[in-house]
Amino acid sequence: MPQYAILIYSPAPADPMDLTPDYVELLERYPAQVEELGGRAVTGFALQSSTTATSVRGDVITDGPFIEAKEVIAGFMILEAPDLDIALQIARLNPATRDGGAEVRPLFVPPME
Repeated sequence: MPQYAILIYSPAPADPMDLTPDYVELLERYPAQVEELGGRAVTGFALQSSTTATSVRGDVITDGPFIEAKEVIAGFMILEAPDLDIALQIARLNPATRDGGAEVRPLFVPPME
């Protein structure tokens, strides 16, 4: 089954430990919703605030993300889904996309000899 990365964007640096009970309930239901659509969550994590980021560009290492932006990457998940349409439906169900957004990309799996 094809695999997809969902990059989850948040409008502000969020503390993943500061979750409301309603949000926790949505997160707990999410895996079952993924399975109902024929997908399977492989892995996923919330990221610590972008203030903890360290960026590498060539030989230069700097504190913080590459650019200042209105949205930051708040987390990611890898999932298996029958096709891109199902992966997009799964991304739309993710509670984090209600205030932010998500980018869905097929994973590139190099051929193995």
